Amino acid sequence: MSAMTVQKSEPTDPADTPVPPQPGRPGRRRLTTDLASHGILTVASLIALFPIAWLLYLSLGPDKDDYLHPGGIWDKMTFDNYSFVLQHTNFFDWMKSSLIVSLGTTVIGVMVAATTGYAVSRMRFPGYRKFMWVLLVTQMFPIAVLIVPMYQILSDLRLIDNYLGLVLVYCSTAVPYCAWLLKGYFDTIPFEIDEAGRVDGLTPFGTFARLILPLAKPGLAVAAFYSFITAFGEVAFASTFMLSDTKYTFAVGLQSFVSEHDAQRNLMAATAVLVAIPVSAFFYLVQKNLVAGLTAGGTKG
Repeated sequence: MSAMTVQKSEPTDPADTPVPPQPGRPGRRRLTTDLASHGILTVASLIALFPIAWLLYLSLGPDKDDYLHPGGIWDKMTFDNYSFVLQHTNFFDWMKSSLIVSLGTTVIGVMVAATTGYAVSRMRFPGYRKFMWVLLVTQMFPIAVLIVPMYQILSDLRLIDNYLGLVLVYCSTAVPYCAWLLKGYFDTIPFEIDEAGRVDGLTPFGTFARLILPLAKPGLAVAAFYSFITAFGEVAFASTFMLSDTKYTFAVGLQSFVSEHDAQRNLMAATAVLVAIPVSAFFYLVQKNLVAGLTAGGTKG
């Protein structure tokens, strides 16, 4: 009969014994956190969407004073305001002017800002740091100070009541900010890519156009969106430099519904809804790159 040896286990310290996780608590905490975050996001979304929904609701009221008693709009909703704006105003002329000026500002502004930001990011010419600060200083002057000298310059160049003149004015506002934005984004692109382009025989401009710009699409999307919005919604310069009714932009055309003694708010609301369509379409085209472009430019400065 074989002998069996029994090993006695040594007593363990209760402090070393792992405490089994209590089921249910982490799941409850996570559920509570998710519900709270979703609730906050829902409330924030409703707050953001309420002005848009309210504007759309007011645009369906047939009378100009319906905004004073909005509850009565529900029983008499109509699209007559939209029909009036499209058929009896210069709406399509305003649309043409707004698109010409906004797209022109976007194309020219982004091109100039991209080359400027790339030059300051990659080249170390004398005064490159001061140059960027000069661009920033130009943003400190209010419109009231700039509008008189700009009017004189455009008048000497015979660009008053001319789309090109307004595009150049808007570029003077959009380019400095976009140059700073794109300079920060170009700083995040490794310099080794430029060196690889030179090894392959590309010129500096070829390297910029064929290698750098495709990698900078998110930053370019943000700069394009900012330039488009800046030109699309500006009022002071457009109302001063554009004299013909058919060359008014949307922002200036809205003022035609406001007279000395009356304000046709129902028509203004309908026009505002129609004005939002081009901006929404442009935002939809660039929204995929907006978040990446807004965050990447601030990682390296």
